[in-house]
Amino acid sequence: MANRDFTVISPGRRARRRLPLSVLLVALVALAAAAVVATTTGSGSTTTSPPIKPPPGATVLTVTNTPRARPIPPGFLGLSLEYNAVPAYTGGDPNDLNPVFEQLVRNLSPGQPPALRIGGDTSDWTWWPVPGVPEPHGIRYTLSDGWLTSTRAFARAVGARLLLGINLEAITPQLAAIESRKLVDGLGRNSIAALELGNEPELYPIFALWHTASGAKVLGRPKGYSFTDFLHDYSTAARGLAHAPLAGPTIGTPDWMRRLGRFLAAEKVGIVTLHRYPLQRCFVQRSSSIFPTIAHLMSETDSRGLANSVAHYAALAHARGLPLRIDEINTVSCGGAPGVSDTFAAALWAIDTAFEMARVGVDGINIHTFPGATYELFTFSHAGGVWSAHVQPEYYGMLMFAQAAPPGSQLMRIVGPQLAATKVWATRASDSRVRVALINKGGVSQLIALRAPSSGSATLERLTAPGIGAKGGVTLGGQSFGSSTSTGLLAGGSPGAAPTTPGAAPTTPGSALKPADGYYVVRLPAASAALLTFPPGS
Repeated sequence: MANRDFTVISPGRRARRRLPLSVLLVALVALAAAAVVATTTGSGSTTTSPPIKPPPGATVLTVTNTPRARPIPPGFLGLSLEYNAVPAYTGGDPNDLNPVFEQLVRNLSPGQPPALRIGGDTSDWTWWPVPGVPEPHGIRYTLSDGWLTSTRAFARAVGARLLLGINLEAITPQLAAIESRKLVDGLGRNSIAALELGNEPELYPIFALWHTASGAKVLGRPKGYSFTDFLHDYSTAARGLAHAPLAGPTIGTPDWMRRLGRFLAAEKVGIVTLHRYPLQRCFVQRSSSIFPTIAHLMSETDSRGLANSVAHYAALAHARGLPLRIDEINTVSCGGAPGVSDTFAAALWAIDTAFEMARVGVDGINIHTFPGATYELFTFSHAGGVWSAHVQPEYYGMLMFAQAAPPGSQLMRIVGPQLAATKVWATRASDSRVRVALINKGGVSQLIALRAPSSGSATLERLTAPGIGAKGGVTLGGQSFGSSTSTGLLAGGSPGAAPTTPGAAPTTPGSALKPADGYYVVRLPAASAALLTFPPGS
């Protein structure tokens, strides 16, 4: 059979000429291969198609052009601060504000107004003093003209939009009305996104608001305080507040969250706010699945499961034309847990959880921080007229998310097998850049081969640390804030890589990654993350 001939007829002379079958087969294979390899793009250029087989041992994932969720709104990634944290972070002097804190806030919201929530427990521990009125029980922080002046100066310096907590638990509706008017008038209506009445009212009949001289615990509300009671309190106080949008119900337990539809039917709010923490330090046994450990924090329950728990409520808010913010969130409630909240694990959790919240339609999240908390994102010192900051690992994860998801980015669908401990997220921004974030929360390295809508070189930057439990030594794109930063900007790495423009968002040098036969191949070490950025118009 190998010597069988084909007969070829010349169209000009109709002469018969015999060619060996083996020659014809070689020619046909060559033509077919050329047809596969040479493809013409819209611009007339020639590109190389992916090979039939991926690199050995790699997991192949394809980034598609199909959106998978709502666009990520501007101001998605914000901060949540306690009232007493504001002067501690800003410095409290409107003429000498902490420039490092300003930069760290800007880093998380490049090109957009930062979303800052001021509240938390101190929402219900704060008041504005009124002449002739005794300080109510449970007050631990007093607002003043100085607080207003410095906070206003800071908000204007960074262009922040503020969500402000108003005391519902410890003071009367009349005092809440005075507090709200002082805040609105003092900070300026244009700086305020909404006023948020109270903080986690389901806990009022559980935690002590104050203690008697003998040490007896006095609850903020009597045992048996119900959701109906809360609605009455909310409505009564809301009627007297200064003219500004309202936010609520600022609750955090699943039992009360199930009543969100009832709240929205009864109250007129501009922003729906809920709280979520994946792990719990208060009143939890070590054997519990929500007891704070790194292993628990790295589980899908504490990122994807956390987001799924609010997906229904995001849809409920959107059906009424309202945004939903998880305006208080972090790794572990009750201020965090040592060895978990202050480790590199928190950075990996922050990236993944932010993407998961965007996936289910949440319109924004505010990572909670305050001085003395284990999950505090940064600590500041002021000596010799110079401000400096120590930046915790979790902030690096937030920074990578901010780079991976510019305002208006669209989450894109990825096709391929799911990996047990590795998550991959893709976005397409308004400038047509595609970005792919890879997060390895496990203990084994992964080889990923990406097929992306691009043929040019991508920029690869890595988020690394000495280990998942590391409390220092974190780098992003080879840069870091070091043990102390006086600029709030990443530095180090490649020469000339550190940004020099005051107020600019941080940039990282990264490294060029060219496709290998159509695949962008990334080796992702255990407990690390990486960000691939493709050229615009890919």
